[in-house]
Amino acid sequence: MAEGADVVLVGYFCGKQKDFAVLMDTAAQQATKHGARVVGRIVQRRGVSAGGARKMALPYSSRTLLSYGKVREVAALRERTDADAALFLSTLTERQRRVLTEMIGCPAVSLAEVVAAG
Repeated sequence: MAEGADVVLVGYFCGKQKDFAVLMDTAAQQATKHGARVVGRIVQRRGVSAGGARKMALPYSSRTLLSYGKVREVAALRERTDADAALFLSTLTERQRRVLTEMIGCPAVSLAEVVAAG
């Protein structure tokens, strides 16, 4: 991700995880530290019900990690903000990265990749 890139920050959290806002803030600080500007945030929460909690280790979709509706929200926010990338707190598989990049209309990258690149 290029220095000075505008990004939409995307988090995927267990519904029982109460500190997700703090985790999003921490991720935004890390992104900023690595030269990005966070221009929007999207959160997907899962696992509030007992059935959802059992499935929390699984993504909503193996193709996109998120639900289809949430991917559309990310794409709409990216378009409104003219963001250069969607920055995911979760690690993405190659397939997820490829599919999300196509669906969102900009590169989908994980925060871990940005931090590792230094």
